Parts: sequence; structure tokens; C-alpha cells
Amino acid sequence: MSVKEATKTAPAPVRATPGPARPVKKDRAWDEAPRWQIYLPLGIYLIFTLIPFYWILLFSLRPAGSTSLMPWPMTFDHFEKVWTDRSFGTYFTNSVLVGIATLLMTTLVALAGGYALARFDFKVKRAFMLALLCSQFVPGALLLVPLFEIFAELQMINSLGSVILAETVFQLPLSMILISNFIKNVPYSLEEAAWVDGCNRMTAFRIVVLPLLRPGLIAVGSFAFVHSWNHFLFALMFLNNQDKQTIPVGLNSLMSADSVDLGALAAGGIIAAVPVVIVFAFIQKWLITGFSAGAVKG
Repeated sequence: MSVKEATKTAPAPVRATPGPARPVKKDRAWDEAPRWQIYLPLGIYLIFTLIPFYWILLFSLRPAGSTSLMPWPMTFDHFEKVWTDRSFGTYFTNSVLVGIATLLMTTLVALAGGYALARFDFKVKRAFMLALLCSQFVPGALLLVPLFEIFAELQMINSLGSVILAETVFQLPLSMILISNFIKNVPYSLEEAAWVDGCNRMTAFRIVVLPLLRPGLIAVGSFAFVHSWNHFLFALMFLNNQDKQTIPVGLNSLMSADSVDLGALAAGGIIAAVPVVIVFAFIQKWLITGFSAGAVKG
């Protein structure tokens, strides 16, 4: 048999099928910390953060007098008690009204003032910015007496409008600074291009600039809403009637000098916390973007 015939009759060599590619182990850099050094402190911090919330949930769901570490048997009597007997439904409605009104007023005024600080130059601009920054060092308690005198002259005591105005004034300096820094990050050439196309300043701002300010507006509005939702002093001082009180004052009414209803207080705390948690769960993406962009020096 010739070599040529032997080559034709010889079986073809079997090719090895390629197996799954083995993952290449990446060497850790010399300055890269091991994973346990990152996750262990975060896990400990998470446990210390969640334990108080678990205790609040436990006291609100277990029956009065129970010492169980699990909310079983589960009861909603504490929620029904604070919502109906302790007028938390009215407190909740008042807090929503104050929070939304403060959000809208703070955002609109801060938007106008922030645009002026970002786009215009005037003689007292530096002094005005310094005054805004210095106002952040003034605690809200020092404003109670002068604000009370002003609202008494305007006959606004025991009105939700007094709390809304006080919260708006208290939130404006920081909100205006954040909005102005955010507007500075929007290229001025975009507005100039809109002017060339025939838009005036207001139309150019509404069409070109305002859509780009969505993360900053959400950040400022959410900060104003949460602060007004949780603020205690203004509502305590300016509102006298029970049907005008807000949730922080309602929580304070559950505590007396002799005793504290832990179940009702925990249920009230859950009612006060759930709306804020839901709001932040939906706006978290825009909130982080807005605060990071507003903190950049223009």
C-alpha cells in the first residue's frame, strides 16, 4: 500500500472539543482591601441601624403588655388607636399640606433667586451670598420669638400658613445656593442659541434650562418637604388648636410625665416614617444626582 493510499484510509484525527473557559483569577492590587474588611463594617453598621427600626415595628405590632421578641400574634390595634382616638388622621393631613406647600414655595423662590445668582452680576452679589451662608449658622430656635411677633401682627397665629412661611424662610438660603450652583453647570451657550432662534429669556429658560434642572429641583424639593415634615418647633409654637397640629406635635402628645404608651408611640412613628421612606425610594436616583451636581463649585 502506498503512502498516499494509507493516508486516505487512515481515520481522521479526533479533535478535542473546547471546554468551558476557565475564569482568569484576577490578582488583587497591593492597595486593594480584602472584601471582608469592607463588608464587615458595613454589616455591623447596618445591624445597628436596623435594630431601632425593628423595635419600633415590634412595639407597634405586638399586643400591649407582651414581651415577645417577635410580633406574634400580630395586632393593628395601636394603629387604629392613634389614627382615630389620637387624631393622627388630622395630623397626617396637616403635615401633608404643610410639606407640599413648603416644597412648592421653596422651589419656586429658590429657582428664581438661584437663576439670578448664577446668571447676573450685581454689586452686592458677594455680600448676599455671604449672608446666605451665614444664615445657616443661625438655629431655628432663635427665630421663634421674632417670627411669633410678626405672625401675631399679621393675625396668622394658629394658621397653617404661619408654619408654611416659617419653613419656607428657613429652607430658602440652602436651597437657593444649591439651585444656583446647579444652574451654573448648564452651559450658557444653550440659552444664547435659544435667543438666536427668537426666544426671549423666560422662554429660553423654560424650554432649555428648566428640563436640565430636574435632579436639582427634586433634591431641593425633597429636602424642603422632609424638613417641614419632621420639624417640631414651628408647629408647636404657632399652632394652638389640636385640629391644626402636625405629626411631630402629635407624637409629642403621646408622651406624658407619668407614662408613655409605647405601642401607640411606635405606631405613630411608623405612620410618620412610611411616607418619607416611600418618597425617597422613588426619587433616590434624582436626589443623589441633584445634590452632587449642586455641590460642585461653579
